[in-house]
Formats: sequence, structure tokens, C-alpha cells
Amino acid sequence: MATLNPYLNFRDTAREVIEFYRSVFGGELTISTFGEFGMTEDPAEANRVMHSQLTTPAGFTIMAADTPNHMELPAAPTASAISISGSAEESAELHRYWDGLLDGGTISVPLERAPWGDEFGMLDDRFGISWLVNIGGAAA
Repeated sequence: MATLNPYLNFRDTAREVIEFYRSVFGGELTISTFGEFGMTEDPAEANRVMHSQLTTPAGFTIMAADTPNHMELPAAPTASAISISGSAEESAELHRYWDGLLDGGTISVPLERAPWGDEFGMLDDRFGISWLVNIGGAAA
């Protein structure tokens, strides 16, 4: 079965970002550097992240990398976000994710009952990544 996974690119903060997400979601993290594979033109970039992958107990996979200085780092599209959805039975876990992602971030839409009956909120984490959290069928 195919999977769809977010792959986030940064200039030199990928390690900090992916370790932050591990603190929020838990899971197994692998990190490979440019230096480990001899893939850098600049020795100062040897410890930057060529590829990282976080596989969480909930089944999420998030990847991140640093873009070398000789390559352009495109600006993040403002019309994109990562969405996490779950049921009322997963409410405690989803609230824990929300609280973790909010550490150092900003709320766009508070996590509260939405017109469609679910609990919904939006935030930008401390790294500028936008997240949407939807808790289906949340109790009143």
C-alpha cells in the first residue's frame, strides 16, 4: 500500500525540528547527515541533516531535511498545513499533540467545538509549520 508523508525542508534546523516532533508524537527517529554519505560541497554542512524520518506509535511518518546553502530553499507555501484527525476515543492523545505542538507556537483557531460538531483548532508551531487538529464526534 502506498503512503503519503509530509517531507519538510529547512536551512539548518531540521534536527531541532524532527527532535521536537519526536517529543510531541513519540516514536522511532533516524537521522542521516550529509557528512555520513559524503554528500556535501561545504565541510561546514557535514553535520546537517540529509534525511530524517520519524515513525510514530500512531503510524504517522514525518520526514525532514536541511537544504544545503548552494541550493535554493523555497519559501513555505502559506496555503498548506498538516492535518491530524481522530475520533472522540482518541481525544486525550489528540489534545496532548495539540499542547505539544503549541509549545512556542501560536494559535490561529482555538481548539474548540466547531459548527460541524467536532472539536477543531489550528496553530502554527514554533518552526512556522501550520497544523490542523480535528477530533471527530467530541462530546459536549
